[in-house]
Amino acid sequence: MTTTSADPAGPRPTRRQLLGTTAAAGLAVATGVQQSARAADLPLLGTYDVVVIGSGAAGMTAALTAAKRGLSCVVLEKAPTFGGSAARSGAGIWIPNNSVILAAGVPDTPAKAAAYLAAVVGPEIPAARQQAFLANGPAMISFVMANSPLRFRWMEGYSDYYPELPGGLPNGRSIEPDYLDGNILGAELAHLNPPYMAVQDGMVVFSADYKWLALSAVSVKGLAVATECLARGTKALTLGQTPLTMGQSLAAGLRKGLLDAGVPVRLNTPLTDLFVENGTVTGAVVPGGLYRARRGVIVGSGGFEHNLAMRTQYQQQPIGIDWTVGAKENTGDGIRAGQRVGAGVALMDDAWWGPAIPLPGQPYFCLAERTLPGTLLVNAAGRRFVNEAGPYSDVVHTMYERNPTDPDIPAWLITDQNYRNRYLFKDVAPTFVLPDDWYSSGAAKKAWSLDALATAIGVPPAALRTSVDRFNSLARQGTDTDFHRGDSVYDHYYTDPSVLPNSCLAPLWLPPYYAFRIVPGDLGTKGGLRTDARARVLREDGSVISGLYAAGNASAAVMGRSYAGAGSTIGPAMTFGYIAARDL
Repeated sequence: MTTTSADPAGPRPTRRQLLGTTAAAGLAVATGVQQSARAADLPLLGTYDVVVIGSGAAGMTAALTAAKRGLSCVVLEKAPTFGGSAARSGAGIWIPNNSVILAAGVPDTPAKAAAYLAAVVGPEIPAARQQAFLANGPAMISFVMANSPLRFRWMEGYSDYYPELPGGLPNGRSIEPDYLDGNILGAELAHLNPPYMAVQDGMVVFSADYKWLALSAVSVKGLAVATECLARGTKALTLGQTPLTMGQSLAAGLRKGLLDAGVPVRLNTPLTDLFVENGTVTGAVVPGGLYRARRGVIVGSGGFEHNLAMRTQYQQQPIGIDWTVGAKENTGDGIRAGQRVGAGVALMDDAWWGPAIPLPGQPYFCLAERTLPGTLLVNAAGRRFVNEAGPYSDVVHTMYERNPTDPDIPAWLITDQNYRNRYLFKDVAPTFVLPDDWYSSGAAKKAWSLDALATAIGVPPAALRTSVDRFNSLARQGTDTDFHRGDSVYDHYYTDPSVLPNSCLAPLWLPPYYAFRIVPGDLGTKGGLRTDARARVLREDGSVISGLYAAGNASAAVMGRSYAGAGSTIGPAMTFGYIAARDL
Protein backbone atom coordinates (compact mmCIF):
# COMPACT_ATOMS: atom_id res chain seq x y z
CA MET A 1 0.00 0.00 0.00
CA THR A 2 1.30 3.45 -0.90
CA THR A 3 1.33 5.93 1.94
CA THR A 4 2.00 9.64 2.32
CA SER A 5 3.51 10.78 5.60
CA ALA A 6 1.87 13.41 7.69
CA ASP A 7 4.88 13.33 8.76
CA PRO A 8 22.42 42.24 -6.44
CA ALA A 9 27.35 42.43 -10.76
CA GLY A 10 29.85 42.00 -7.96
CA PRO A 11 33.56 41.22 -8.16
CA ARG A 12 34.77 37.76 -9.01
CA PRO A 13 36.37 35.91 -6.07
CA THR A 14 40.10 36.32 -5.58
CA ARG A 15 42.53 33.40 -5.74
CA ARG A 16 42.78 33.48 -1.95
CA GLN A 17 39.00 33.31 -1.63
CA LEU A 18 38.87 30.40 -4.04
CA LEU A 19 41.55 28.55 -2.09
CA GLY A 20 39.64 29.21 1.09
CA THR A 21 36.46 27.88 -0.47
CA THR A 22 38.31 24.77 -1.65
CA ALA A 23 39.69 24.18 1.83
CA ALA A 24 36.26 24.61 3.33
CA ALA A 25 34.83 22.16 0.82
CA GLY A 26 37.47 19.62 1.80
CA LEU A 27 36.56 20.04 5.43
CA ALA A 28 32.88 19.65 4.55
CA VAL A 29 33.63 16.38 2.74
CA ALA A 30 35.50 15.09 5.75
CA THR A 31 32.70 16.20 8.05
CA GLY A 32 30.15 14.54 5.81
CA VAL A 33 32.02 11.23 6.01
CA GLN A 34 32.12 11.48 9.78
CA GLN A 35 28.43 12.29 9.92
CA SER A 36 27.68 9.33 7.71
CA ALA A 37 29.62 7.07 10.03
CA ARG A 38 27.55 8.27 12.97
CA ALA A 39 24.41 7.78 10.91
CA ALA A 40 24.76 4.03 11.55
CA ASP A 41 23.36 4.74 15.01
CA LEU A 42 20.20 6.34 13.62
CA PRO A 43 16.90 4.46 13.63
CA LEU A 44 16.37 2.48 10.44
CA LEU A 45 13.23 3.80 8.78
CA GLY A 46 13.25 1.40 5.86
CA THR A 47 15.40 -0.53 3.44
CA TYR A 48 14.80 -0.39 -0.31
CA ASP A 49 16.69 -1.21 -3.46
CA VAL A 50 16.51 2.45 -4.50
CA VAL A 51 15.98 5.63 -2.50
CA VAL A 52 14.87 8.64 -4.57
CA ILE A 53 15.24 12.18 -3.25
CA GLY A 54 12.52 14.52 -4.55
CA SER A 55 9.10 14.03 -6.11
CA GLY A 56 9.43 16.31 -9.11
CA ALA A 57 9.50 15.10 -12.70
CA ALA A 58 13.00 13.62 -12.36
CA GLY A 59 12.36 11.85 -9.09
CA MET A 60 8.97 10.39 -9.90
CA THR A 61 10.10 9.19 -13.34
CA ALA A 62 13.11 7.55 -11.73
CA ALA A 63 10.99 5.86 -9.08
CA LEU A 64 8.43 4.65 -11.60
CA THR A 65 11.19 3.20 -13.76
CA ALA A 66 12.83 1.47 -10.82
CA ALA A 67 9.57 -0.03 -9.66
CA LYS A 68 8.64 -1.31 -13.09
CA ARG A 69 12.09 -2.91 -13.40
CA GLY A 70 11.34 -4.92 -10.29
CA LEU A 71 13.17 -2.83 -7.71
CA SER A 72 11.71 -1.73 -4.39
CA CYS A 73 11.75 2.05 -4.10
CA VAL A 74 10.80 4.93 -1.83
CA VAL A 75 10.55 8.64 -2.68
CA LEU A 76 11.56 11.15 0.00
CA GLU A 77 10.09 14.62 -0.44
CA LYS A 78 11.00 17.68 1.62
CA ALA A 79 7.76 19.56 0.93
CA PRO A 80 4.31 18.83 2.30
CA THR A 81 3.25 18.40 -1.34
CA PHE A 82 4.49 16.33 -4.29
CA GLY A 83 5.37 17.54 -7.77
CA GLY A 84 8.01 20.19 -7.05
CA SER A 85 8.65 22.82 -9.71
CA ALA A 86 7.25 20.52 -12.40
CA ALA A 87 3.78 20.73 -10.87
CA ARG A 88 4.01 24.54 -10.95
CA SER A 89 5.10 24.67 -14.60
CA GLY A 90 3.56 24.73 -18.05
CA ALA A 91 5.13 21.27 -18.45
CA GLY A 92 6.50 21.57 -21.95
CA ILE A 93 8.74 18.58 -22.60
CA TRP A 94 11.50 18.72 -25.23
CA ILE A 95 12.24 15.20 -26.43
CA PRO A 96 13.27 14.77 -30.09
CA ASN A 97 11.95 11.78 -32.03
CA ASN A 98 9.37 10.76 -29.47
CA SER A 99 6.40 8.70 -30.62
CA VAL A 100 3.91 11.54 -30.10
CA ILE A 101 5.55 13.96 -32.54
CA LEU A 102 6.41 11.24 -35.04
CA ALA A 103 2.77 10.12 -35.09
CA ALA A 104 1.80 13.75 -35.73
CA GLY A 105 4.05 13.81 -38.79
CA VAL A 106 6.88 15.92 -37.38
CA PRO A 107 9.85 15.38 -39.73
CA ASP A 108 12.38 14.63 -37.02
CA THR A 109 15.28 12.19 -37.28
CA PRO A 110 18.06 11.15 -34.89
CA ALA A 111 20.60 12.83 -37.15
CA LYS A 112 18.70 16.13 -37.15
CA ALA A 113 18.29 16.02 -33.38
CA ALA A 114 21.97 15.26 -32.78
CA ALA A 115 23.11 18.04 -35.10
CA TYR A 116 20.76 20.52 -33.49
CA LEU A 117 21.58 19.68 -29.89
CA ALA A 118 25.31 19.80 -30.57
CA ALA A 119 24.92 23.19 -32.23
CA VAL A 120 22.89 24.53 -29.31
CA VAL A 121 24.92 23.29 -26.35
CA GLY A 122 28.39 23.32 -27.90
CA PRO A 123 31.42 21.32 -26.77
CA GLU A 124 31.04 22.05 -23.04
CA ILE A 125 28.66 19.10 -22.65
CA PRO A 126 30.26 15.74 -23.48
CA ALA A 127 28.91 14.09 -26.60
CA ALA A 128 28.15 10.94 -24.60
CA ARG A 129 25.73 12.79 -22.35
CA GLN A 130 24.02 14.44 -25.31
CA GLN A 131 23.66 11.07 -27.00
CA ALA A 132 22.34 9.43 -23.85
CA PHE A 133 19.60 12.03 -23.65
CA LEU A 134 18.66 11.73 -27.32
CA ALA A 135 18.76 7.92 -27.31
CA ASN A 136 16.75 7.42 -24.13
CA GLY A 137 14.25 10.29 -24.31
CA PRO A 138 11.83 8.66 -26.76
CA ALA A 139 11.90 5.38 -24.83
CA MET A 140 11.23 7.27 -21.61
CA ILE A 141 8.11 8.92 -23.06
CA SER A 142 6.82 5.56 -24.30
CA PHE A 143 7.57 3.98 -20.93
CA VAL A 144 5.71 6.69 -19.02
CA MET A 145 2.66 6.34 -21.26
CA ALA A 146 2.70 2.56 -20.80
CA ASN A 147 2.96 2.75 -17.02
CA SER A 148 0.84 5.75 -16.03
CA PRO A 149 -2.35 7.46 -17.21
CA LEU A 150 -0.27 10.21 -18.84
CA ARG A 151 -0.79 10.98 -22.51
CA PHE A 152 0.86 13.82 -24.42
CA ARG A 153 0.04 16.41 -27.10
CA TRP A 154 2.36 17.94 -29.67
CA MET A 155 2.72 21.71 -29.13
CA GLU A 156 2.38 22.39 -32.84
CA GLY A 157 4.09 25.54 -34.01
CA TYR A 158 6.12 26.07 -30.83
CA SER A 159 9.41 26.36 -32.66
CA ASP A 160 12.72 25.10 -31.40
CA TYR A 161 14.41 28.12 -29.89
CA TYR A 162 17.09 28.29 -32.61
CA PRO A 163 15.31 26.80 -35.63
CA GLU A 164 17.85 28.27 -38.06
CA LEU A 165 20.61 26.06 -36.67
CA PRO A 166 21.34 22.71 -38.34
CA GLY A 167 18.61 20.25 -37.42
CA GLY A 168 16.31 22.90 -35.92
CA LEU A 169 12.58 22.50 -36.51
CA PRO A 170 10.50 25.66 -37.12
CA ASN A 171 7.33 23.82 -36.12
CA GLY A 172 8.88 22.43 -32.98
CA ARG A 173 9.48 19.17 -31.12
CA SER A 174 7.88 19.99 -27.78
CA ILE A 175 5.02 18.07 -26.23
CA GLU A 176 2.87 18.67 -23.15
CA PRO A 177 0.66 16.45 -20.99
CA ASP A 178 -2.92 15.86 -22.05
CA TYR A 179 -5.90 16.38 -19.80
CA LEU A 180 -6.25 14.29 -16.66
CA ASP A 181 -9.09 14.00 -14.19
CA GLY A 182 -7.56 14.65 -10.78
CA ASN A 183 -10.10 12.39 -9.15
CA ILE A 184 -7.96 9.42 -10.18
CA LEU A 185 -5.68 10.32 -7.26
CA GLY A 186 -8.40 10.17 -4.64
CA ALA A 187 -7.30 11.71 -1.35
CA GLU A 188 -3.75 12.10 -2.65
CA LEU A 189 -4.91 14.95 -4.91
CA ALA A 190 -4.91 17.21 -1.84
CA HIS A 191 -1.10 16.83 -1.67
CA LEU A 192 -0.44 18.05 -5.25
CA ASN A 193 1.78 21.15 -5.32
CA PRO A 194 -0.38 23.98 -6.73
CA PRO A 195 0.40 25.67 -10.05
CA TYR A 196 2.54 28.77 -10.36
CA MET A 197 -0.39 30.58 -11.98
CA ALA A 198 -3.90 29.22 -11.60
CA VAL A 199 -6.13 28.78 -14.62
CA GLN A 200 -9.29 30.87 -14.60
CA ASP A 201 -12.19 29.04 -12.98
CA GLY A 202 -14.38 27.18 -15.43
CA MET A 203 -11.70 26.84 -18.11
CA VAL A 204 -9.42 23.98 -19.10
CA VAL A 205 -6.27 25.43 -20.67
CA PHE A 206 -3.23 23.79 -22.23
CA SER A 207 0.15 25.50 -22.53
CA ALA A 208 -0.29 25.74 -26.28
CA ASP A 209 -3.52 27.71 -25.77
CA TYR A 210 -1.91 30.69 -24.07
CA LYS A 211 -0.53 32.27 -27.24
CA TRP A 212 -4.08 32.46 -28.56
CA LEU A 213 -5.75 33.48 -25.30
CA ALA A 214 -3.50 36.55 -25.28
CA LEU A 215 -5.07 37.46 -28.66
CA SER A 216 -8.69 36.63 -27.90
CA ALA A 217 -9.80 40.28 -28.16
CA VAL A 218 -8.28 40.79 -31.63
CA SER A 219 -8.20 37.35 -33.26
CA VAL A 220 -10.94 35.06 -34.49
CA LYS A 221 -8.78 32.06 -33.65
CA GLY A 222 -7.98 33.52 -30.26
CA LEU A 223 -11.68 33.83 -29.51
CA ALA A 224 -12.28 30.29 -30.76
CA VAL A 225 -9.56 28.91 -28.50
CA ALA A 226 -10.98 30.78 -25.51
CA THR A 227 -14.40 29.33 -26.31
CA GLU A 228 -12.92 25.84 -26.56
CA CYS A 229 -11.19 26.24 -23.19
CA LEU A 230 -14.50 27.24 -21.65
CA ALA A 231 -16.30 24.31 -23.30
CA ARG A 232 -13.72 21.90 -21.86
CA GLY A 233 -14.31 23.37 -18.42
CA THR A 234 -18.06 23.07 -18.76
CA LYS A 235 -17.75 19.44 -19.82
CA ALA A 236 -15.49 18.64 -16.87
CA LEU A 237 -17.95 20.27 -14.47
CA THR A 238 -20.85 18.34 -15.98
CA LEU A 239 -18.96 15.06 -15.55
CA GLY A 240 -17.92 15.86 -12.02
CA GLN A 241 -14.24 15.83 -12.93
CA THR A 242 -11.32 17.76 -11.47
CA PRO A 243 -9.54 18.93 -14.64
CA LEU A 244 -5.75 18.98 -14.66
CA THR A 245 -3.45 20.16 -17.45
CA MET A 246 0.16 21.32 -17.78
CA GLY A 247 2.34 20.67 -14.74
CA GLN A 248 -0.61 19.63 -12.66
CA SER A 249 -1.38 16.86 -15.13
CA LEU A 250 2.24 15.77 -15.37
CA ALA A 251 2.76 15.51 -11.62
CA ALA A 252 -0.61 13.86 -11.01
CA GLY A 253 -0.07 11.33 -13.80
CA LEU A 254 3.35 10.32 -12.49
CA ARG A 255 2.00 10.13 -8.95
CA LYS A 256 -0.81 7.87 -10.09
CA GLY A 257 1.77 5.62 -11.72
CA LEU A 258 3.59 5.40 -8.40
CA LEU A 259 0.38 4.67 -6.54
CA ASP A 260 -0.40 1.81 -8.88
CA ALA A 261 3.17 0.52 -8.60
CA GLY A 262 3.07 0.58 -4.80
CA VAL A 263 5.83 3.17 -4.41
CA PRO A 264 5.57 5.15 -1.16
CA VAL A 265 6.14 8.91 -1.28
CA ARG A 266 7.13 10.29 2.11
CA LEU A 267 6.24 13.96 2.34
CA ASN A 268 7.76 16.34 4.91
CA THR A 269 10.92 14.23 4.75
CA PRO A 270 13.93 16.39 3.84
CA LEU A 271 17.33 14.96 3.04
CA THR A 272 19.89 16.00 5.64
CA ASP A 273 22.81 13.83 4.50
CA LEU A 274 23.90 10.88 2.41
CA PHE A 275 24.92 7.67 4.14
CA VAL A 276 28.25 6.26 2.96
CA GLU A 277 29.78 2.85 3.65
CA ASN A 278 33.20 1.86 2.31
CA GLY A 279 33.07 4.69 -0.23
CA THR A 280 29.62 3.78 -1.56
CA VAL A 281 26.43 5.75 -1.00
CA THR A 282 24.03 3.32 0.60
CA GLY A 283 21.31 5.47 2.07
CA ALA A 284 19.73 8.81 2.91
CA VAL A 285 19.64 10.44 6.32
CA VAL A 286 16.48 12.34 7.17
CA PRO A 287 15.19 13.83 10.42
CA GLY A 288 14.54 10.88 12.67
CA GLY A 289 16.51 8.20 10.94
CA LEU A 290 17.95 6.48 7.92
CA TYR A 291 16.57 5.02 4.71
CA ARG A 292 18.96 2.41 3.42
CA ALA A 293 19.46 1.76 -0.30
CA ARG A 294 20.73 -1.63 -1.41
CA ARG A 295 21.59 -0.42 -4.91
CA GLY A 296 21.83 3.35 -4.74
CA VAL A 297 20.36 6.81 -4.18
CA ILE A 298 18.98 8.99 -6.98
CA VAL A 299 19.03 12.73 -6.18
CA GLY A 300 16.20 14.59 -7.92
CA SER A 301 15.75 17.29 -5.28
CA GLY A 302 15.82 20.33 -7.58
CA GLY A 303 18.14 23.31 -7.71
CA PHE A 304 19.22 25.96 -5.22
CA GLU A 305 17.16 28.91 -6.41
CA HIS A 306 15.82 29.61 -2.91
CA ASN A 307 19.19 29.37 -1.15
CA LEU A 308 20.52 32.93 -0.85
CA ALA A 309 23.95 31.87 0.41
CA MET A 310 24.50 29.53 -2.56
CA ARG A 311 23.22 32.06 -5.08
CA THR A 312 25.50 34.71 -3.56
CA GLN A 313 28.47 32.31 -3.65
CA TYR A 314 28.07 31.04 -7.18
CA GLN A 315 26.07 33.58 -9.21
CA GLN A 316 26.43 37.12 -10.52
CA GLN A 317 25.02 40.12 -8.73
CA PRO A 318 22.40 41.39 -8.55
CA ILE A 319 20.83 38.12 -7.51
CA GLY A 320 18.48 36.93 -4.80
CA ILE A 321 15.73 34.47 -4.04
CA ASP A 322 12.78 36.75 -4.77
CA TRP A 323 12.81 36.62 -8.58
CA THR A 324 12.54 32.87 -9.11
CA VAL A 325 9.37 30.90 -9.75
CA GLY A 326 10.92 27.58 -8.70
CA ALA A 327 9.41 25.63 -5.83
CA LYS A 328 10.22 27.31 -2.52
CA GLU A 329 11.70 24.13 -1.07
CA ASN A 330 14.49 24.11 -3.65
CA THR A 331 17.41 25.15 -1.46
CA GLY A 332 20.12 22.89 -2.89
CA ASP A 333 19.92 20.19 -0.24
CA GLY A 334 20.80 17.36 -2.60
CA ILE A 335 23.62 19.33 -4.22
CA ARG A 336 25.18 20.17 -0.85
CA ALA A 337 24.84 16.59 0.36
CA GLY A 338 26.59 15.41 -2.80
CA GLN A 339 29.40 17.92 -2.30
CA ARG A 340 29.92 16.66 1.23
CA VAL A 341 30.69 13.21 -0.11
CA GLY A 342 33.08 14.54 -2.74
CA ALA A 343 30.90 15.31 -5.76
CA GLY A 344 31.97 17.89 -8.31
CA VAL A 345 29.62 20.58 -9.53
CA ALA A 346 29.24 22.51 -12.80
CA LEU A 347 27.23 25.39 -14.30
CA MET A 348 26.54 26.77 -10.82
CA ASP A 349 26.63 30.36 -12.12
CA ASP A 350 23.78 29.71 -14.53
CA ALA A 351 20.01 29.26 -14.33
CA TRP A 352 16.98 28.69 -16.52
CA TRP A 353 16.73 32.46 -16.86
CA GLY A 354 13.86 34.58 -18.10
CA PRO A 355 12.77 38.22 -17.80
CA ALA A 356 10.45 38.59 -14.82
CA ILE A 357 8.26 41.35 -13.42
CA PRO A 358 8.60 41.48 -9.60
CA LEU A 359 4.90 41.70 -8.83
CA PRO A 360 3.67 41.66 -5.24
CA GLY A 361 3.41 38.15 -3.88
CA GLN A 362 5.50 36.44 -6.53
CA PRO A 363 7.41 37.34 -9.69
CA TYR A 364 5.77 36.95 -13.08
CA PHE A 365 7.84 35.11 -15.69
CA CYS A 366 7.30 37.28 -18.76
CA LEU A 367 6.81 35.36 -22.03
CA ALA A 368 4.20 36.66 -24.48
CA GLU A 369 3.99 40.18 -23.07
CA ARG A 370 7.50 41.26 -24.16
CA THR A 371 7.11 39.57 -27.56
CA LEU A 372 3.75 40.91 -28.69
CA PRO A 373 3.97 43.92 -31.04
CA GLY A 374 4.09 47.32 -29.39
CA THR A 375 6.70 46.74 -26.69
CA LEU A 376 10.39 47.51 -26.29
CA LEU A 377 12.92 46.93 -23.52
CA VAL A 378 15.15 49.79 -22.38
CA ASN A 379 17.98 49.97 -19.88
CA ALA A 380 18.88 52.56 -17.24
CA ALA A 381 20.10 54.87 -20.01
CA GLY A 382 16.72 54.65 -21.76
CA ARG A 383 18.17 52.68 -24.69
CA ARG A 384 17.14 49.39 -26.30
CA PHE A 385 19.70 46.67 -25.79
CA VAL A 386 18.26 43.33 -26.91
CA ASN A 387 15.84 41.47 -29.16
CA GLU A 388 12.82 41.45 -26.87
CA ALA A 389 11.31 38.41 -28.62
CA GLY A 390 14.41 36.25 -28.38
CA PRO A 391 14.66 33.13 -26.20
CA TYR A 392 14.11 34.19 -22.62
CA SER A 393 17.39 32.78 -21.33
CA ASP A 394 19.28 34.79 -23.95
CA VAL A 395 17.59 38.01 -22.85
CA VAL A 396 18.78 37.57 -19.27
CA HIS A 397 22.25 36.43 -20.31
CA THR A 398 22.48 39.72 -22.24
CA MET A 399 21.28 41.64 -19.20
CA TYR A 400 24.04 40.17 -17.03
CA GLU A 401 26.75 40.49 -19.68
CA ARG A 402 26.03 44.19 -20.26
CA ASN A 403 25.08 45.25 -16.75
CA PRO A 404 28.56 46.02 -15.37
CA THR A 405 29.25 48.64 -18.04
CA ASP A 406 25.79 49.63 -19.33
CA PRO A 407 23.29 48.85 -16.55
CA ASP A 408 20.37 46.72 -17.68
CA ILE A 409 19.18 45.41 -14.30
CA PRO A 410 16.50 46.39 -13.83
CA ALA A 411 15.31 47.02 -17.36
CA TRP A 412 11.91 48.43 -18.29
CA LEU A 413 9.31 47.02 -20.68
CA ILE A 414 7.69 50.03 -22.37
CA THR A 415 4.29 49.94 -24.05
CA ASP A 416 1.17 52.03 -24.65
CA GLN A 417 -2.61 51.99 -24.35
CA ASN A 418 -3.03 50.60 -27.86
CA TYR A 419 -1.20 47.49 -26.68
CA ARG A 420 -3.26 47.33 -23.49
CA ASN A 421 -6.45 47.62 -25.52
CA ARG A 422 -5.53 44.58 -27.59
CA TYR A 423 -3.74 41.98 -25.51
CA LEU A 424 -3.99 40.04 -22.30
CA PHE A 425 -1.24 41.02 -19.84
CA LYS A 426 -0.59 38.23 -17.37
CA ASP A 427 -4.19 37.57 -16.32
CA VAL A 428 -5.46 41.14 -16.85
CA ALA A 429 -7.85 41.34 -19.78
CA PRO A 430 -7.47 43.98 -22.52
CA THR A 431 -8.70 47.46 -21.50
CA PHE A 432 -8.97 46.40 -17.85
CA VAL A 433 -7.18 48.49 -15.22
CA LEU A 434 -4.00 47.00 -13.83
CA PRO A 435 -4.05 46.18 -10.10
CA ASP A 436 -3.19 49.06 -7.78
CA ASP A 437 -0.50 47.08 -5.99
CA TRP A 438 1.45 46.70 -9.22
CA TYR A 439 1.92 50.48 -9.11
CA SER A 440 2.39 50.85 -5.36
CA SER A 441 5.07 48.14 -5.37
CA GLY A 442 7.02 49.88 -8.17
CA ALA A 443 6.59 46.96 -10.58
CA ALA A 444 4.57 49.15 -12.98
CA LYS A 445 4.49 52.84 -13.88
CA LYS A 446 1.99 54.80 -15.98
CA ALA A 447 2.16 58.31 -17.46
CA TRP A 448 0.46 60.40 -20.12
CA SER A 449 3.70 61.29 -21.91
CA LEU A 450 6.96 59.52 -22.59
CA ASP A 451 8.88 62.27 -20.78
CA ALA A 452 6.78 61.77 -17.66
CA LEU A 453 7.17 58.02 -17.90
CA ALA A 454 10.94 58.40 -18.22
CA THR A 455 11.02 60.55 -15.10
CA ALA A 456 8.95 57.99 -13.23
CA ILE A 457 11.39 55.15 -14.02
CA GLY A 458 14.54 57.22 -13.65
CA VAL A 459 15.82 57.26 -17.23
CA PRO A 460 16.74 60.32 -19.36
CA PRO A 461 13.56 61.57 -21.06
CA ALA A 462 15.34 62.54 -24.30
CA ALA A 463 16.90 59.07 -24.53
CA LEU A 464 13.56 57.30 -24.04
CA ARG A 465 11.90 59.50 -26.66
CA THR A 466 14.75 58.79 -29.09
CA SER A 467 14.50 55.03 -28.44
CA VAL A 468 10.75 54.96 -28.98
CA ASP A 469 10.99 57.10 -32.11
CA ARG A 470 13.66 54.78 -33.52
CA PHE A 471 11.66 51.70 -32.60
CA ASN A 472 8.51 53.12 -34.17
CA SER A 473 10.37 53.82 -37.41
CA LEU A 474 11.64 50.23 -37.53
CA ALA A 475 8.19 48.88 -36.69
CA ARG A 476 6.59 50.77 -39.56
CA GLN A 477 9.21 49.37 -41.93
CA GLY A 478 8.71 45.89 -40.49
CA THR A 479 12.43 45.22 -40.09
CA ASP A 480 14.42 45.55 -36.89
CA THR A 481 17.88 46.30 -38.23
CA ASP A 482 19.09 47.12 -34.70
CA PHE A 483 18.38 43.86 -32.86
CA HIS A 484 16.75 41.63 -35.51
CA ARG A 485 13.46 41.09 -33.72
CA GLY A 486 11.38 38.94 -35.99
CA ASP A 487 14.24 37.47 -38.01
CA SER A 488 13.83 34.06 -36.37
CA VAL A 489 10.72 31.92 -36.69
CA TYR A 490 10.86 31.53 -32.91
CA ASP A 491 10.36 35.28 -32.43
CA HIS A 492 6.89 35.02 -33.96
CA TYR A 493 5.39 32.38 -31.65
CA TYR A 494 3.87 34.77 -29.11
CA THR A 495 2.90 37.49 -31.57
CA ASP A 496 -0.10 38.86 -33.42
CA PRO A 497 -0.37 37.53 -36.98
CA SER A 498 -2.77 40.34 -37.90
CA VAL A 499 0.05 42.89 -37.51
CA LEU A 500 1.89 43.42 -40.78
CA PRO A 501 4.49 43.42 -42.20
CA ASN A 502 6.16 42.01 -39.06
CA SER A 503 3.99 40.41 -36.39
CA CYS A 504 6.62 41.21 -33.74
CA LEU A 505 6.68 44.95 -34.37
CA ALA A 506 4.15 47.75 -33.90
CA PRO A 507 4.69 51.43 -33.03
CA LEU A 508 3.81 52.95 -29.68
CA TRP A 509 1.56 55.97 -30.22
CA LEU A 510 -1.45 56.02 -27.88
CA PRO A 511 -1.15 57.54 -24.37
CA PRO A 512 -1.06 56.68 -21.58
CA TYR A 513 2.24 54.85 -21.67
CA TYR A 514 3.28 52.04 -19.35
CA ALA A 515 6.56 50.70 -17.99
CA PHE A 516 7.06 47.36 -16.28
CA ARG A 517 10.14 46.64 -14.18
CA ILE A 518 12.12 43.69 -15.59
CA VAL A 519 14.57 41.68 -13.50
CA PRO A 520 16.49 38.44 -14.15
CA GLY A 521 14.00 35.80 -13.10
CA ASP A 522 14.34 32.08 -13.50
CA LEU A 523 12.49 28.77 -13.58
CA GLY A 524 15.20 27.31 -11.36
CA THR A 525 18.96 27.06 -11.21
CA LYS A 526 20.81 25.12 -13.89
CA GLY A 527 23.99 24.06 -12.13
CA GLY A 528 24.41 21.04 -9.93
CA LEU A 529 26.20 17.76 -9.42
CA ARG A 530 28.43 16.57 -12.24
CA THR A 531 27.08 13.43 -13.85
CA ASP A 532 28.00 11.13 -16.71
CA ALA A 533 25.96 9.59 -19.50
CA ARG A 534 24.57 7.05 -17.02
CA ALA A 535 23.47 9.79 -14.58
CA ARG A 536 26.15 8.67 -12.10
CA VAL A 537 27.54 11.46 -9.91
CA LEU A 538 31.19 12.29 -10.53
CA ARG A 539 33.98 13.77 -8.47
CA GLU A 540 35.92 16.74 -9.84
CA ASP A 541 38.51 14.33 -11.24
CA GLY A 542 35.82 12.50 -13.22
CA SER A 543 35.75 9.38 -11.06
CA VAL A 544 32.38 7.89 -10.13
CA ILE A 545 30.89 8.06 -6.65
CA SER A 546 29.53 4.57 -6.24
CA GLY A 547 25.82 4.34 -5.50
CA LEU A 548 25.00 8.00 -6.21
CA TYR A 549 22.98 9.29 -9.17
CA ALA A 550 21.40 12.66 -9.98
CA ALA A 551 18.85 14.05 -12.43
CA GLY A 552 16.93 17.26 -13.00
CA ASN A 553 18.09 20.56 -11.54
CA ALA A 554 20.12 18.82 -8.85
CA SER A 555 22.50 17.92 -11.69
CA ALA A 556 24.41 20.14 -14.12
CA ALA A 557 22.16 20.55 -17.16
CA VAL A 558 22.78 18.61 -20.37
CA MET A 559 21.63 21.80 -22.14
CA GLY A 560 24.79 23.57 -20.94
CA ARG A 561 24.35 27.34 -21.05
CA SER A 562 21.65 27.27 -23.69
CA TYR A 563 18.05 26.18 -24.15
CA ALA A 564 17.04 23.99 -27.09
CA GLY A 565 13.29 24.41 -26.94
CA ALA A 566 10.21 24.52 -24.73
CA GLY A 567 10.63 21.83 -22.12
CA SER A 568 14.44 21.68 -22.04
CA THR A 569 14.23 21.48 -18.27
CA ILE A 570 11.64 18.75 -17.82
CA GLY A 571 12.55 16.60 -20.84
CA PRO A 572 16.13 15.93 -19.71
CA ALA A 573 15.06 15.70 -16.05
CA MET A 574 12.68 12.85 -16.79
CA THR A 575 15.11 11.21 -19.19
CA PHE A 576 18.06 11.13 -16.81
CA GLY A 577 15.80 9.96 -13.99
CA TYR A 578 14.83 7.09 -16.30
CA ILE A 579 18.48 6.45 -17.22
CA ALA A 580 19.55 6.41 -13.56
CA ALA A 581 16.94 3.88 -12.53
CA ARG A 582 17.70 1.62 -15.47
CA ASP A 583 21.42 1.77 -14.66
CA LEU A 584 20.68 0.75 -11.10
